[in-house]
Amino acid sequence: MRAIPLLTLLLSSWFALSAHADEAQDWLTRLGRAEQQQSFDGTFVYERNGSFSTHNIWHRVQDGQVRERLLQLDGSAQEVVRVDGHTQCVSGTLVAGLGNSRDASAARALDPQKLTPLYELTVIGKSRVAGRNAVIVSVTPRDQYRYGFELHLDRETALPLKSLLLNDQGQLLERFQFTRLNTSVTPSDRDLQPSSECTPIALSKSNAPEVPASQAWHLNWLPPGFQLTSSTARQDTHTKSTIDSLMYDDGLARFSVFLESTDGANVSETRTQLGPTVAVSRRLNTVDGEVMVTVVGEIPIGTAERIALSVRGEKVATQP
Repeated sequence: MRAIPLLTLLLSSWFALSAHADEAQDWLTRLGRAEQQQSFDGTFVYERNGSFSTHNIWHRVQDGQVRERLLQLDGSAQEVVRVDGHTQCVSGTLVAGLGNSRDASAARALDPQKLTPLYELTVIGKSRVAGRNAVIVSVTPRDQYRYGFELHLDRETALPLKSLLLNDQGQLLERFQFTRLNTSVTPSDRDLQPSSECTPIALSKSNAPEVPASQAWHLNWLPPGFQLTSSTARQDTHTKSTIDSLMYDDGLARFSVFLESTDGANVSETRTQLGPTVAVSRRLNTVDGEVMVTVVGEIPIGTAERIALSVRGEKVATQP
C-alpha cells in the first residue's frame, strides 16, 4: 500500500526538477539576447585572484548596432570601446594585448539545448543585487573538464547582475558584480565617446599577414562538447615566424591553442594560472623542427595539460 504514495512522491520530485531545468534554459535564452536588446549604464566590480577593480560601463543598442564603453575607475587607467563586440580602441596595458590580434570577443547567443548535455542548468533561488531583484541560475559542469557558474540574472531584463566562476571544489575563481545598474536611460554619444588616451586598434592585414599553415594541426584528445571554431596562421611582424592558432568552444567556455617554432632557442615549458585563466606550454618535435605548443583559456589546468599533450601536426604539402 506504500508503493503508490512513494511513486507519487518520486514522480512529483522528478517533474519539479524538470520544471527547474526548463526555467533555467528559458533564463539562459533570455540572457543570450539581453545584451543585444537592452541599453544600460552602470558600475561593476571585478575580482580575480584576490584582486579587485571597479569599472563604469555604457552599453547602447540602437538601429541594430551595439556600442559599448568600459572605463576602469581605480588602479591604472584602462578604457575599451567596442562596436558589435569588436574592439575599436583601448588604453593602458590592454593595448599590447589587443594591438595586433583580431578581436574574438563578439557576443554569442547562448544555446541552452547545446549546453544541457555538458552542464546541469538549474534555478536555485533568488537574490537582490544592486537594488534589483534577481533569479539565481546554477550552471554546473557534468565532468571535470570545465568550470561552473552561478548567475544572478535581473528579473526584469535578464542582464547578469552577478556572475561567479567556480572550480570543482566550489571555490571562487572570478567574480563580476554590478553595484549600480540603470536600464531606464539610453547612453548618449558623449557617454560613449572614447577619451584621447584610447588608442585605435589597427587590424589591417599588413600588421599580421595571413600565411599558409606549415602543419595540419589536430588534437588527439578534445574535451566532450568542444568544437573547433577558427583556425588561422599569421606571421609575427617582429620574429617573422609563423604562429598557428586554433580556437575551441563548447557554447560557454573557450580555449585557444597557439603553435610557434622555437627556431632552435632553449624555451622553457610553462604551467601557470591566474584566477580562472591558465596557460600551459610544451615543446613538440615536428618534421619542421621543434614547436612550442601553448594552451590558453578559462579551463581547469589539468584539462589544458591534457590538451597540450594531445597536439599533433602533419606536414602540409606545398602547392605547385
